[in-house]
Amino acid sequence: MAFVLSEEQQMLRDSAFSFASEKLPVTQLRALRKAGAATGHDQASWKEMAELGFAGVLISEAHGGSDFGHVGLGQVLEAQGRTLAATPLLSTAMIGASALNLAGSDAQKSEYLPKIAAGELITALAVDDTPHHDPALISLKAEKSGDGFKLTGEKRYVVDGAEAGLLIVAARTSGSVGDEGGLTLFLVAADAKGLKRTALTTLDAHAAANIAFDGVQVGADAVLGSIDGGFELLDSILDRARIGVAAEMLGAADAAFEMTNDYLKTRKQFGQLIGSFQGLQHRAAIMFTELELTRSCVAAALSALDDKANDAAEKASLAKARAGETLHLVSRECVQMHGGIGMTDEHDSGLYMKRSTVLEALYGGESFHRDRYARLNGY
Repeated sequence: MAFVLSEEQQMLRDSAFSFASEKLPVTQLRALRKAGAATGHDQASWKEMAELGFAGVLISEAHGGSDFGHVGLGQVLEAQGRTLAATPLLSTAMIGASALNLAGSDAQKSEYLPKIAAGELITALAVDDTPHHDPALISLKAEKSGDGFKLTGEKRYVVDGAEAGLLIVAARTSGSVGDEGGLTLFLVAADAKGLKRTALTTLDAHAAANIAFDGVQVGADAVLGSIDGGFELLDSILDRARIGVAAEMLGAADAAFEMTNDYLKTRKQFGQLIGSFQGLQHRAAIMFTELELTRSCVAAALSALDDKANDAAEKASLAKARAGETLHLVSRECVQMHGGIGMTDEHDSGLYMKRSTVLEALYGGESFHRDRYARLNGY
């Protein structure tokens, strides 16, 4: 598809890329990793991002945002991916805001969206009960209790789960594990009685947590969307999450490729630049081609969300699978082409490879999305 950013979108992209380069460099991730920061992100940087309007890109002006659309937020996520920035942008500005936009009541929107836009509230999507992503395999129970519900069970690897103030929890209100029917989404305060969060030490030094629910009581007003009919809503929220991850992976792959390309132009071996070796030129050409294909897939997916296209789900799976394969390739080629230095922790190439391993699996890996894409298209 032909895809050109508008003048306003290009300005947002330039602002996001400049901010990520200056305020969210890879050195900041290293500092957070070394400090073992409990929040998983630099709070001062997040406050600045909110002041620049990044947290409110999907939020209406009535609730303090700019309503700039998914294409706009995709530029910010791509910029963040380039520097491996650890921020709550995906979990909050993309996932949390999308969930409320899609199904929030007027009261829920009025309470939470202004706080998200102002950078005052971090949200997290608690979806998977098992180590592998499958939205139908939800066993966390939500049983009727008085005027509300009682939640019992555990969620695994909740991105930004240790620092979020509001959790979007997928629970089973009826049916059996594996059924798409019988799921309901709930908005749960992170300080609710009976809720326990265990922060994880992650491969990529980004924040995540396991969360246990021991009879957590919520009111009827905590329901997001409809009771027992939450699978379709969850799928729509996840598609936005997957496209956001794909945009971030595109940024990471771009940066890793640029790092490798620069090295090919400066590193000498046997008295000549290694970039003059035909074998390495072929490998670089393959990476460049895969990056351009991925760029088109991500652009199409973001545009489909803004256009409310009927094939947004297919494009979400296409973008996620393609971006995962591309970042896997480019990040590992980056390590290999740098030789011995690429194997050291001091060099940034390894950080991109570690981040790629996490993002590939997040909200469904390549095989999950190839299968889903085929099923959505009737194969």
